[in-house]
Amino acid sequence: MRNVRVFLAALLLPAAALAGEADVIDARAERAGAGTWRFSVTVRHADEGWDHYADAWDVVAPDGTVLGTRTLLHPHETEQPFTRSLSGVRIPDGMTEVRIRAHDSVHGHGGAEFTVSLPR
Repeated sequence: MRNVRVFLAALLLPAAALAGEADVIDARAERAGAGTWRFSVTVRHADEGWDHYADAWDVVAPDGTVLGTRTLLHPHETEQPFTRSLSGVRIPDGMTEVRIRAHDSVHGHGGAEFTVSLPR
């Protein structure tokens, strides 16, 4: 009887939970001048419409400070993986790398992150 209950509980889980977390699969940084950088980031997520989609990614300093956020304003159900850019990110002098992390509307942060070296 317990197996039947476990099976039924699995069937009743919200479909939104099936998409999983958003993963950063690639990222590039280029100096834009005057201490700012432009980031191009590729995210993979099984977007399922407005109820569950990758809705942002962040540029994060080694100490955890968020240096920039690219908000994603709509689902990308038919475009996977997808790449978006963010310009004007200020990087403190001497910083040699940052992490890129994605966010989705159900799980928040938690998928695969990507470390980007900052050429000097």
